[in-house]
Amino acid sequence: MDLNQISDNTGANKNRKRVGRGIGSGTGKTGGRGVKGQKSRSGVSLVGFEGGQMPLYRRLPKRGFNNIFAKTYAVFNVGDLQKAVDSGKLDAKGVVNEASLRAAGILKGRYDGIRILARGEITAKLSIEAAGASKAAVAAVEKAGGSVTVTAPAKSSDE
Repeated sequence: MDLNQISDNTGANKNRKRVGRGIGSGTGKTGGRGVKGQKSRSGVSLVGFEGGQMPLYRRLPKRGFNNIFAKTYAVFNVGDLQKAVDSGKLDAKGVVNEASLRAAGILKGRYDGIRILARGEITAKLSIEAAGASKAAVAAVEKAGGSVTVTAPAKSSDE
């Protein structure tokens, strides 16, 4: 068998139907749309219309809101940082912050800062600057001999 002898199985490709091209085609004149009525016209969208009954999307209550001031943080676990140090992407002697993570190729996309969480083990002595960090993460980093500086203002307790 040669490359020039390869072909699809019979019936694998159907020709597309050319609608509205004369009576002899079988789909001429009305083009398979039936006769008259709203759906035979162009530009019709009946999505969500339930025959005059109140549609489902209007029967259900509105819920929630979108906070335009919400901040999105890139989340890193201490285990992720340790893995990056072990693989040589991060320098343990330098400061670990948003800029250094971007330079290492670990952080991509747009964020309002980084947040450190405590999953995983850490043994490297890291100096971390982050917008936020959990208490357990701070404890884990300090136990390994490092330090965590939280740059974002802490939420006050009266909020």
